[in-house]
Amino acid sequence: MTGTVAEAFRRRAEPGAALADAAGTIAAACHAMAARFRRGGRLFVFGTGGAATDAQHVAVEFVHPVIVGKRALPALSLTGDVATLTGIGASTGFDEIFAHQLRCFGGPGDIALGISPDGRCGSVRRGLESARDLGMLTVALAGGDGGALAGSAGHLVTVPSGDLRIVKEVHVTAYHVLWELVHVFLEHPDVLSEEAAT
Repeated sequence: MTGTVAEAFRRRAEPGAALADAAGTIAAACHAMAARFRRGGRLFVFGTGGAATDAQHVAVEFVHPVIVGKRALPALSLTGDVATLTGIGASTGFDEIFAHQLRCFGGPGDIALGISPDGRCGSVRRGLESARDLGMLTVALAGGDGGALAGSAGHLVTVPSGDLRIVKEVHVTAYHVLWELVHVFLEHPDVLSEEAAT
């Protein structure tokens, strides 16, 4: 039994450490996100399955911060409207459920954050591609080697594990760090130059 417990923690140690090793990538994404927010940009978050609820979690963290004194930032999960999701899916295909919404709501000053634990979700990939075409800042959280999202996002944070449970656990930490560092940058506007807004 002790070996099983130790193994459960060991499997999580390396992916967790890898997130810390990706500090530069995460900081760059947060810097760019903060620059967009500062100029009035909005955050659109999306994912399917369990990642759909992660998208909702991210959005509420930005809209309604649990830490007193942190400012609310405009964020919307594209996963909560069942009528829209099923309507788009039925008429144009499931892979278009986020891309279509981003074309309706998003603009070049906004941010798209896609979440896919295996990196192979077609609707997340299409959403990021459409966001990129609109000139939006694109950020993705994925697992393994990033899968199909590797070429779709300007900022890609991967959790190097094939165990989707572990990837999802580390993703929760990753998006909490994204939230925290975006606020750190917003509290230091001197580091948010126009050049950082890409």
